[in-house]
Amino acid sequence: MWKTLETLPADQSVSLQEVLAQIPWNADGLIPAIAQQYDTKEVLMLAWMNAEALQETLAKGRVCYWSRSRQQLWRKGESSGQIQELREARFDCDGDTLLLQVDQTGPACHTGRRDCFYNLVQGDRVVVDQPVLIDPGT
Repeated sequence: MWKTLETLPADQSVSLQEVLAQIPWNADGLIPAIAQQYDTKEVLMLAWMNAEALQETLAKGRVCYWSRSRQQLWRKGESSGQIQELREARFDCDGDTLLLQVDQTGPACHTGRRDCFYNLVQGDRVVVDQPVLIDPGT
């Protein structure tokens, strides 16, 4: 499937169901999903999806992940209100990573920061370069 997509000209398509059937899930039945703010292109986070989370996300337009720590579906913002509305979903060239263009409400990170990539490597130090926007306990 992925080789077929590599050679298709622009504006050609294949069935979504065919593509979903060919996802190369990892040994745990997961695929990494990068969430990116649709309008600013800011990379917000990386999480994991299983088949159920991906199907729910595509069907409902609200992003759902698989929580590896809790071993259950994680509907982004379900308890915090910091939801991600799906604007666009893309597979990479070999189908083993998703790029989700989302509209993020509030912070994406559970720490209360805008995104999860706030630990900046500077020489021999790691600097926290983003403030907490909301109390993560709320």
